[in-house]
Amino acid sequence: MSATSPQQTARRPRQPGLLERYRQRYPWFDHLVRAGEAYLSHHGDHYAAAITYFSMLSLVPLLMIAFAVAAFVLAGNEQLLDALRERIEDTAPTGVGQTLNDVILQAIESRSGVGILGVLVALYSGLAWIGYLREALTAQWEQPPEPSGFLRTKVFDLLALLGLGLALVTSFAITGAGTWAADFLLRLVGLEGPRWGWLLYVLTLALSLAGMWLVFLWVIARLPREPVTLRSAARAAVLGAVGFEVLKQVFAVYLGTVTNSPAGRVFGSVIGLMVFAFFVSRFLLFVTAWAATARENVQQGPAPPR
Repeated sequence: MSATSPQQTARRPRQPGLLERYRQRYPWFDHLVRAGEAYLSHHGDHYAAAITYFSMLSLVPLLMIAFAVAAFVLAGNEQLLDALRERIEDTAPTGVGQTLNDVILQAIESRSGVGILGVLVALYSGLAWIGYLREALTAQWEQPPEPSGFLRTKVFDLLALLGLGLALVTSFAITGAGTWAADFLLRLVGLEGPRWGWLLYVLTLALSLAGMWLVFLWVIARLPREPVTLRSAARAAVLGAVGFEVLKQVFAVYLGTVTNSPAGRVFGSVIGLMVFAFFVSRFLLFVTAWAATARENVQQGPAPPR
């Protein structure tokens, strides 16, 4: 029996590895690997960290605006203000109640300044947040950077931020109105009570998924610097809506776990919110990479010369 020569060994075709065989056998797995490679090559984690930072930074001005709105409400309702002050004096320890009431009165007096400052800081952090989000989505679609000026970019970022807010409001409205309608119809036909609670839960979950599908569709297709077709993002938006619902359930359990300890009660909510924002950012960018690496969206290279 003759031994195999080095020349024959060199001419023998290389056998594909396990990963390559699975990619050839399962198109969905090949698509998943391509999406992961695109996500990493386009610095998905770095963009997700920037988006998370500005997401947390935006909480401070939003709280300032919320306090200013509450102060305006209290300033225009003397009965509500008196009831709140009496409630604080009855429940707070001796000496602390008067201090808290002074803080409330101070907040009411400076409500205009706090509100204006909160709006300005929220505008700055919101534009930075939407800017990084749009750059990250643009990178996942492999679009060239937009050669526009600073002012034009900020104006379009502001319009994109308003459009995203409108999409979120529409999603919540669909979910809320649909849930009310489903509950009304179930009561109308007599399907109410604990026995049929699961049916209302399923309908509410379906409406929530539909609302989030609209949001993901808008984000994936319209927020990049160069909008893509809705058809290209439709299936990815389904994956995004389902995955986001799973993330919500997982982090609800996580928050319930970390807030059991004394330290967790103080820092657990903030840390949990930051971790949740980071994972949602990573997931959104991965879903966008998944849409961009679909077969119909992969850019074909130039034809070889004849």
